[in-house]
Amino acid sequence: MSTIRPRRSALYMPGSNARALEKAKALAADVLILDLEDAVAPDAKSVARDQVCAAVREGRYGSREVVIRINALDTPWGENDLAAVAGAAPDAVLIPKVSSAETLAAVGLRLRRHGAPERTRVWAMIETPFALLDLSAIASAAYDVDTRLSCFVMGTNDLAKETRARLLPGRAAMLPWLMNAVAAARAYGIDILDGVYNNLSDEAGFRAECEQGRDCGFDGKSLIHPSQISAANEVFGPTSDELEAARAIVAAFERPENAHKGVIPLNGRMVERLHAEMAKRVVALAEAIAERE
Repeated sequence: MSTIRPRRSALYMPGSNARALEKAKALAADVLILDLEDAVAPDAKSVARDQVCAAVREGRYGSREVVIRINALDTPWGENDLAAVAGAAPDAVLIPKVSSAETLAAVGLRLRRHGAPERTRVWAMIETPFALLDLSAIASAAYDVDTRLSCFVMGTNDLAKETRARLLPGRAAMLPWLMNAVAAARAYGIDILDGVYNNLSDEAGFRAECEQGRDCGFDGKSLIHPSQISAANEVFGPTSDELEAARAIVAAFERPENAHKGVIPLNGRMVERLHAEMAKRVVALAEAIAERE
């Protein structure tokens, strides 16, 4: 099994806010998305870029995964963002409004030209109608090592704006798109994060949407405020009961008498080898979370 990196909580932090960048060093989020795009006014773009890249080069974010969201390449800031980010060498660069695999190929080419280290990966925002119509092709870019694609991030606010679908409790209008994106990500072996929840005062609603995202197969949730970190970490991490059950399944299949069996009885139910593979991932995720914390 490939190495698992917890991505239960991915917090957007405005790149123009130096105080927020400093505060992020003490937050319990698995991922910090330092934002140069939506959270930054046009007249603050250059300052935010310099500030974010300096903070990333300095480090001190510990085991948190550090991602920089740049402005789109067709904006006045995108090219300069990508050049600066390549030099800062974050864990990943998040590309907004990806609508085709060609965009990712162009990003990969520029990162190589600017000398970005191989460990800097590319994440893609899925937030346009064109992206929804071309999910498989976009996800398949992960098979081209030059694109560096390793994760999708759903931009549900932009999808609501572009499609006029309403963001209502339960997200009935969004669910087909969310599930198609999950399927595309899994087909090509990349992670996927759910979109943000806008109502900071509705803790129950946020938790319910986290649980829905978890049940749909998302690896974690993108967040807009530190107050959302704890619930996201809890919901997207295995419970003690789930971990105990997973360890029991793994142990059962490791017994010599079960080495060549495809199905075994365990605690009153029939368990297949596919359940053992699922259980191994639960155990690996729990161990990765424990190591990070």
